[in-house]
Amino acid sequence: MPFPANLAPVSADWKKDLSASVTSPAALARVRPVDAAVLAPVCARYPMRINPYWLSLAQHPLDPFWRQAVPDRRELEDQAAAADPLAEEAQSPVPGLIHRYPDRVVFLVSDRCAMYCRHCMRKRRVGRSASTLREAVAAGIDYIRTTPAIEEVILSGGDPLMLEDAALEEILSRLREIRHVKLLRIHTRMPSSLPARITARLAAMLGRFHPLYVNIQFNHPAEMTPEAAEACRRLADAGIPLGCQSVLIRGVNDDPDTMAALIRVLLANRVRPYYLHQMDPVQGTAHLRTPIETGLAIMTALRGRIPGIGVPQLMIDLPGGGGKVPLLPDSVVSRGPETWRVRNYNGEIFDYPVSGRPGEGDGD
Repeated sequence: MPFPANLAPVSADWKKDLSASVTSPAALARVRPVDAAVLAPVCARYPMRINPYWLSLAQHPLDPFWRQAVPDRRELEDQAAAADPLAEEAQSPVPGLIHRYPDRVVFLVSDRCAMYCRHCMRKRRVGRSASTLREAVAAGIDYIRTTPAIEEVILSGGDPLMLEDAALEEILSRLREIRHVKLLRIHTRMPSSLPARITARLAAMLGRFHPLYVNIQFNHPAEMTPEAAEACRRLADAGIPLGCQSVLIRGVNDDPDTMAALIRVLLANRVRPYYLHQMDPVQGTAHLRTPIETGLAIMTALRGRIPGIGVPQLMIDLPGGGGKVPLLPDSVVSRGPETWRVRNYNGEIFDYPVSGRPGEGDGD
């Protein structure tokens, strides 16, 4: 299906692209084959935003761009899961700031994104309130300043890069003034969802706040368009380490070949695969979630076939605020007092000595 003439063309100006985003079922129905009446109640509960860049890539219901961005009636059929299964609200000492681990906080500085992912872990809040959350940001900075145990601040949202450069720079500057804050991190999907946002000016500004890390989200190799590759290049050239936190999504990347292709294209663009997230059991996402066994099978298939630097950790985030835990394929076949039997990436079995030196552990 060709890009329709009655939709605003993709622009090099990220603000123009945002203003031309499709946000209603009726508007989407004019440019894509969807039933606005079916999607209306979904969007009433879970907002939709698809900017022209992403929509130009979403051509039919089976492609990875469509599945991640276009609402689905099944979002309303998922009532068993919780809206906030990770207990983020319970671990927020002030609104918009999540303090789960002793030494770091997640600071929600925006509630908007350039594209509202249907698999979003924060479907309950994204796109619903004031865009800059000024009062919450001020309260969050005060909390960080008065909590010396906090050494790392992770800007998240929504998407922090939805803020204007000046507003983002102000937040980073105020955090840099806090002596016990050693590391800054930004979680954003902009290099994939709206790469025009990664301007040379933005990259240069971020480069003044080292040590600063940026974690991005790519879920399918086709997302690494020339525009996305240029966005990654600008950030990397500014000396910013890039990590990718992909989400395992049914029908998008839930097979070893797709994940291997994604990893290779990330490495080629100086992005290190960091996490592969088992999708959180968030209400409205059941049709996109995969069994845990799927992720473990993918990790088994990647082992020995992808460079070690490119193999992400398969992570689950424990319900109730228990935090992230890595899952690994079971390589150990059996455990003995002196040797373990271990399976390699080809399925071959080897004996591995577990003692530190010959005879150690045998009781002599």
